[in-house]
Amino acid sequence: MSDFDDEEGVDEPVLYDDDEEDDADEEKVPENPLTEEVLAESLSLLCKTGNGLAHAYVRLDVHDRDMTDISILNCFIHLRYVDISGNQLKDISSLSCLTHLLTLKADKNQLTSARLDKLPYLQIANFANNKIEDTKGIEHPLLETLNLSFNNIYEVTDFDPAALSRLTTLELRNNKLITTNGIGTLPNLQNLYLAANSLKFLENLDRMQHLVSIHLRDNQIEKLDGFSANMKFVQYLNFRGNNISDIKEVQKLKCLPLLRALVLMENPVADEDDYRIEVLISLRRLERLDKDDYTEDERQEAEEIHEQRRQEAALADNTMEVIADEDD
Repeated sequence: MSDFDDEEGVDEPVLYDDDEEDDADEEKVPENPLTEEVLAESLSLLCKTGNGLAHAYVRLDVHDRDMTDISILNCFIHLRYVDISGNQLKDISSLSCLTHLLTLKADKNQLTSARLDKLPYLQIANFANNKIEDTKGIEHPLLETLNLSFNNIYEVTDFDPAALSRLTTLELRNNKLITTNGIGTLPNLQNLYLAANSLKFLENLDRMQHLVSIHLRDNQIEKLDGFSANMKFVQYLNFRGNNISDIKEVQKLKCLPLLRALVLMENPVADEDDYRIEVLISLRRLERLDKDDYTEDERQEAEEIHEQRRQEAALADNTMEVIADEDD
């Protein structure tokens, strides 16, 4: 699925009704550690070790086994690809010993933190669908994709730009974010997913020069503030399902020279007369609004209205100058 697709598909949240959730809290999960027997049948991909003098299995897949303990893994330092998703894990600190780790799937567990010691080669990490409340302890120098969606994060803190200089994709959908502070420090971020939070405005994103797509669907945003000419690579903005009601807000996006796709459906502004044309008059380089590309007829109409308004404004200015001269 393209970054520019409106439907933002990610791992689905694990949902319970209230009674089920209460029962789950009261019922203690039985201990179920990862054993040597399960480990042996779950290893694959035999590769040379770092020094090239030996071989080791580098892939481990133990997803959906209701495990509660993976401390045995601290001895398997050559693992590169680990899938521990869909378990009952509260502690994954033993993974800090896996200094060759490249990808980690730890989604759908019971984690309250994504903290791990620095993993020098980790590139992809998925912590979605846990109970994580903060972003502390994520300092992996080669990390490119980080998924923290469907957690309980209110604010991004302690992101070290030097330690996350390679991060290009950050997913924070379906959290409890009330601010975007802390995200703007990431120097090379390109794709930012913030749908289904509690954001009312954007803060400190205007210096993020490499952003290409920003997904802000289902928040509480009313104004399109927080953008600047520094954001010269932004091509896609999704504000679907927010509270934008004034068509003039769109003019604040003129500073984005490469903006090509904009989603404003399910906002009050989308119910205004001539909504599509008015947006195009303000953003004449736009190629797609909501789910539909602009037609040539729409472009011609927008150009004609823009020119007519320009001439009317010029005439009004000239009239005011004449009146001012007469007063003198």
